[in-house]
Amino acid sequence: MRSRVWGGTAAVVIGGLLAAGCGGGGKGAAGQSAGKAASGDYPVSVTDCMGATTTFSEAPKKIVTSNASSLELLLRLGAGDKVIGTGFPPGKGTLPGALDAQAQKVKVLGRSVISKEKLLGSGADLYIDTFAAMGGMGGRGMGDVPTEEEFKAAGIKHIYLKSTACAAQSKSPVTDLSAVEADITSLGAVTGTSVKAKELVAGMKEKVDAVQKTVGGVAESKRPTYFFFDYEAGTKQPTVICNRQVANAVITLAGARNVFADCDGDRKQVGWEDVIAKNPDWIQLGVRNRGSEAANKKAFDEAQKWLETNPATEGLKAVKEGHFLRIGSEQTTIAGVENAETVEQIAKALYPGKAG
Repeated sequence: MRSRVWGGTAAVVIGGLLAAGCGGGGKGAAGQSAGKAASGDYPVSVTDCMGATTTFSEAPKKIVTSNASSLELLLRLGAGDKVIGTGFPPGKGTLPGALDAQAQKVKVLGRSVISKEKLLGSGADLYIDTFAAMGGMGGRGMGDVPTEEEFKAAGIKHIYLKSTACAAQSKSPVTDLSAVEADITSLGAVTGTSVKAKELVAGMKEKVDAVQKTVGGVAESKRPTYFFFDYEAGTKQPTVICNRQVANAVITLAGARNVFADCDGDRKQVGWEDVIAKNPDWIQLGVRNRGSEAANKKAFDEAQKWLETNPATEGLKAVKEGHFLRIGSEQTTIAGVENAETVEQIAKALYPGKAG
């Protein structure tokens, strides 16, 4: 299996922010505090998936991010100058525009998961966790994770991105980006960048609303079926997107039907016979950003060729009709601002002349 540079299945970014329920956009104490912080007021309180509260009396000054996804959000919010280190660093050229240069200046504390000793000794006052290792959820294969007592002793507040950390245990499928937007709003409140957070969320809503005006009314039975081919996870046994993963929301909002939306959870491994039985209308070639247009094209070509030449997949409807979408894995499966842009891209491909 290829290395999951962005945290893969357990992607979490900031966990426990605004939403009162897992994966939701509820109000309540956390939401009210985040609202107060829009005018620069503290304290700000946020919760994790289990309901535990973390309170900030002021904006954090030294932040460590567990991977590139949480780092990117901070850069977009204008709080990048507060980041003193990261794990799973973004490859050169993988972040858009000026964000890339800023990201490359951040100290790398771990090429993968940051070691417990290095994290606790980093001098950080906030750790933004991208790996769901809360309470009874366990470490999920993420190594020797510090306990909450150890974080507290080191003076480090520990928060998560609820839109992804809580998604797998959500009681219902994820079909919109409200939880992602709520997390961005709350992270803005915590870091004192609420004005920028509001701007980012408004931009996301504008894009998604425009798509919904054109494809939102398409009957479920008329929507094309869609398969996210996670090429990075390996080809021997496909890893598919289930209905608690943010990609399910992206696909749904774009007017498509995730062929594995009947799977409760975030991801799971299936057999190629299961994919064949679904016989999707469209296939997204899920490859990770290699840092350059040429390298990305090579990766997409590789994934497409595998599907076209493999006896198990060459007969699929999407393969025979050449219905492939070359859209990056991160912007589809990692909670963030680009989720809305991906909704646009998928809708334009599936509904030419109608969407966009």
